[in-house]
Amino acid sequence: MIKSNYVNSTQDSWCHPPFLNGLFECETGNYHTFCPISCVAWLYQKIEDSFFLVIGTKTCGYFLQNALGVMIFAEPRYAMAELEESDISAQLNDYKELKRLCLQIKEERNPSVIVWIGTCTTEIIKMDLEGMAPRLEADIGLPIVVARANGLDYAFTQGEDTVLSAMALASLKAKTVPNLPNKIYDTTPPQKKLKVSQIIPDTEKKNKANLNSLVLFGSVPSTVATQLTLELKKEGITVSGWLPAQRYHDLPIFNKDTFVCGINPFLSRTATTLMRRSRCTLICAPFPIGPDGTRVWIEKICLAFGISPSINSSTGIVTGIKTKLQEREKVIFEGLEDYLKLIRGKSVFFMGDNLLEISLARFLTRCGMIVYEVGIPYLDKRYQAAELALLEQTCKEMNVPMPKIVEKPDNYYQIQRIRELQPDLTITGMAHANPLEARGITTKWSVEFTFAQIHGFTNTREILELVTRPLRRNVISSNACKTTGNNGASLVA
Repeated sequence: MIKSNYVNSTQDSWCHPPFLNGLFECETGNYHTFCPISCVAWLYQKIEDSFFLVIGTKTCGYFLQNALGVMIFAEPRYAMAELEESDISAQLNDYKELKRLCLQIKEERNPSVIVWIGTCTTEIIKMDLEGMAPRLEADIGLPIVVARANGLDYAFTQGEDTVLSAMALASLKAKTVPNLPNKIYDTTPPQKKLKVSQIIPDTEKKNKANLNSLVLFGSVPSTVATQLTLELKKEGITVSGWLPAQRYHDLPIFNKDTFVCGINPFLSRTATTLMRRSRCTLICAPFPIGPDGTRVWIEKICLAFGISPSINSSTGIVTGIKTKLQEREKVIFEGLEDYLKLIRGKSVFFMGDNLLEISLARFLTRCGMIVYEVGIPYLDKRYQAAELALLEQTCKEMNVPMPKIVEKPDNYYQIQRIRELQPDLTITGMAHANPLEARGITTKWSVEFTFAQIHGFTNTREILELVTRPLRRNVISSNACKTTGNNGASLVA
């Protein structure tokens, strides 16, 4: 267990979050989620000069064709290397076959990098992709990144985690990083440090922020990346790079002076790779989902750089709000009242699918909902320690019980609990939505939160739009039934 290169409030809280002892459970160990090779859907669009080659069977090809909804004649920047019986029985030479395909890709598409995506089949037949890639790189003169996104070991969104981890390793190939002493930084909660005497002028902020570089990791649309970059720039912090970058050759440089911070809760493998292999310092912060999470995310980054968030001197005395970030959070929540009145006091149950569940549960708790249970396919308690701490704090402030967190939940037992608890909304994977709806349980597809723009201050309404849509549909249906009933009664009369 690594303690080095972590920025957090205490030395041990990220290692053993105290509130999880009685509220954390682990059930069957099965992943009831989407296949992780679906990460190709958004990564090939994010990394504009890449080509993704998924190495699997026809089943993988059918899944990609149906899930991504891109026809073959559209020539997207991904393809299937279908394994046939001769490949699985070792009658063909894997290296020669992959070399033939990669040369064809290089000639026809001319990418800057080819990403091999391993599947369940490559794991089962023990295909040595990592061993073949360096040799093939030298033969064809093109970088090859190997990522194992198989459904045996990873949940839906963890496919992106394996790709980003592999890219982080690829960026370090030509470097030798010496062993460095352990570093643990104290970032006391911001409300204990925000004193007027500690306000740092803008010029001094910039000088402090430039001592270390900041790299954010996680794949989001360019508009969201720009928004988050500008939010940090307001506090005098410059983002030196993103992982992944829009072009492969623009990957950021990682070294001992680099601070890294994740924007998605399913990137624990990438965080570990950056800490262990490049000796970067990870800023342990909640994730910028919802105005509350975005505010604390920015505050944690500011504290890691040794600066305090900006204070609004004109309104701070009148409103009692200390920082511009807190004021902005308050204004955003006030502007969401048309959504909040629909969900305040309502209950929600997360069955678990995309690893965004804890962040969404924290935000919906802040919005006034009661979270009965948070199912999650995989939980790295070290990487999500700050998010878990903020969830506990939010529950205390909203005077609601802390939800039970169930890792790798058993769907059979979950459905029994749903029948007993009767939540107003169940957020679940697509496989379970229709059966639950047929039993009168209101559902929402969790996959929609994966593809929607939900990060930062400006995208808060998108989260609530998704959450309230099935609830609004129920209201409309009930009103229609009442209208039909009244019309029938008047006709009888």
